[in-house]
Amino acid sequence: MSNSLKTVEDYTNLTPVKADHRLSYGEHPEQYADLYLPKQSNKKGHPVIILIHGGCWRAQFGLAQLGQLSQALTTLGFAVYNLEFRRLGNGGGWPVTFEDVALGADSLKDIAKKYSLDLSKVISMGHSAGGHLALWLAGRHHLPKNSSLRRDDPLQIHQVIALAGIPDLEAGVEQNICRGACQALAGGLPKDIPNIYQQASPHHLLPFNIPQWHIVGELDPIVPVEYLTPYIESAKRHDEVHFEVIPNIGHFEMVMPDSIAWATIKKILLLP
Repeated sequence: MSNSLKTVEDYTNLTPVKADHRLSYGEHPEQYADLYLPKQSNKKGHPVIILIHGGCWRAQFGLAQLGQLSQALTTLGFAVYNLEFRRLGNGGGWPVTFEDVALGADSLKDIAKKYSLDLSKVISMGHSAGGHLALWLAGRHHLPKNSSLRRDDPLQIHQVIALAGIPDLEAGVEQNICRGACQALAGGLPKDIPNIYQQASPHHLLPFNIPQWHIVGELDPIVPVEYLTPYIESAKRHDEVHFEVIPNIGHFEMVMPDSIAWATIKKILLLP
């Protein structure tokens, strides 16, 4: 493994970038999002990226580290809604984390006109545990009718991009992805609470009926390529799925606009 891989310390030391607007979508202090807007105007409204940070769903990691990525994405013409939510250690876990992410996404309907957002072009994008939540947003319209998280008219997602995402929580438990955080998020092991995993794990919500992009570093020690491959093969039976492995990088480069991962993200977003 390369000694030059970015570390969690490199990630936590990323310099924050102040958003254009910090907006609350609920009453809890963690229910807010940072909105970054492109400098160029768009008469049709800005396409939107709902950006969801990683950190194994744990409270010690927040949205500030995605400020640089958010700013970079605006240079491509996207408005970026960098979403915060309650996490393990500050009131999150099942179902609260999911309720927050759903409520935060749906709140775009309330602000679209004011900030000139085009909700016919919404991408959910997330890193690591945030990739899990971005995928979950893309599939939540398939939640069972008796789920407390089901909504009659959820915000439609038109494309999902998972940056070293975690699409299968059961496999995450088996492979100890995020060192026990998968079962902590769900509130138990799959054999004990299968109904929750059926609602919480994106692989149970397929097909999404939208394009999926999965990008991972070849040397990622946290979300290994081998973990993702079975999901990719399964999802391809249902959806348009793209899988890119970027050579010689690890986990945290994925959200750093000065890394080689940025070229792949940019290429995807600028596809016609």
